[in-house]
Amino acid sequence: MSHPQIRRRSGMRATLFLVPLAAVVLTAATACGGESGDTATSETSRPATSAVAADPAALTCGGESIDRSAPIHYRAETVINAPLSTVWNLHTDVERYTEWQQAVATIERLDPGPLREGSQFRWTTPVPATAITPADTLSITSSVRQIEPEKCIRWTGPAVGEGVHIDNGIHVWNFTEVEGGVLVRTEENWNGAQVEADVPTSTGFLGAGLETWLAELKATAEARR
Repeated sequence: MSHPQIRRRSGMRATLFLVPLAAVVLTAATACGGESGDTATSETSRPATSAVAADPAALTCGGESIDRSAPIHYRAETVINAPLSTVWNLHTDVERYTEWQQAVATIERLDPGPLREGSQFRWTTPVPATAITPADTLSITSSVRQIEPEKCIRWTGPAVGEGVHIDNGIHVWNFTEVEGGVLVRTEENWNGAQVEADVPTSTGFLGAGLETWLAELKATAEARR
């Protein structure tokens, strides 16, 4: 999933991966203002990133994409003025996500060595209280399904809190060298009865999390170039 999250009932953005994932419940809540129906932002209103809520050409890695039939999905992109190696290494060094991703409270690799197909990492992210639910912490286990060095990565996994559950999320990242740096594109979907009970709100939080993840990746990579 992505860096993950929506609130407690729809609480995991996070991307779940990174993350979905996903990234970012606290900033997602601010970006969406808690209003259902606030989803993609336009290129004119957000120059650093542009969300594509209904692009028919899904992003892929190893020939695999997100679940485009899922009612909750979101796509966004940004250009990062930094070398491809810098952006890729920052993004795949998942154990250091806590150093630059505000929403990631803890993270651990579940296998040694470079990130590769079959690698897993588990991370947690806080979810603020709402009018109907208490504050919570979500645990997200992301499994790398496909990876092509400096080109793309795709991971999947569930997000779970006390009484909160996203059955599965699929998160795809693409990296392409362009004039001025690296075009980073990301797309994610969520599945699960809880999040699907309020698709507009869930989509809004997913989108805000992905936008924040991209903004933090961009800021950190450009500071290191």
